[in-house]
Amino acid sequence: MGSAGAGSASDPAPVDGSDQELWERLRAGDHFALGELFDRYADDVRAFAFRRTASWSTADDVVQATFLNTWRRFERHPPGPLTAPSARGWLLVVAGNECRTLARTANRMRNLVDRLPGPVPGDDHAPDVARRLDDELRMSAIRRAVAKLPRHERETLELVVWSGLTTSEAAEALGVPVGTVKARLHRTRQRFPDLLTRVDLTEELS
Repeated sequence: MGSAGAGSASDPAPVDGSDQELWERLRAGDHFALGELFDRYADDVRAFAFRRTASWSTADDVVQATFLNTWRRFERHPPGPLTAPSARGWLLVVAGNECRTLARTANRMRNLVDRLPGPVPGDDHAPDVARRLDDELRMSAIRRAVAKLPRHERETLELVVWSGLTTSEAAEALGVPVGTVKARLHRTRQRFPDLLTRVDLTEELS
């Protein structure tokens, strides 16, 4: 899952307040560091998960699972020092794994919800509900198109195009060379040119 691998003796010391500093605190068992990472990246993880699942409620579940399982991993088998400037890419890879896990149990979760009692009458949330449904319908259509891509190309697109990581950050998170990320994006652009419209990305790939 990316290269939060061991650093070398020449690695600079983490700067206070940086992701590297929070990462080192987390490796030392400081759960408050995870809370700070949550504050920084929960919205990014939620947006990423929505694009993966086309469901806001599932995206909320992915956020919780991502940070809970991150804490469990650091408790049991802490990864090495964070070699990237940001932990965002690492967390998005974890979120991608959680999306796949939740997809495998989606039917069971829906059956459980169907057995729950209906909501108590209260404020009219119809406009918000309608807006969320519109978002989910639009995202479902996009997901159907993206699903035609091979998994490794789809994961790269999600990190770079939808989540705004640079090609080097995506390479770090996925544990592959930068050239591999660029090659995947070039192939994606050939299949779906409209999915790669960011000017800065076009310049970076040229």
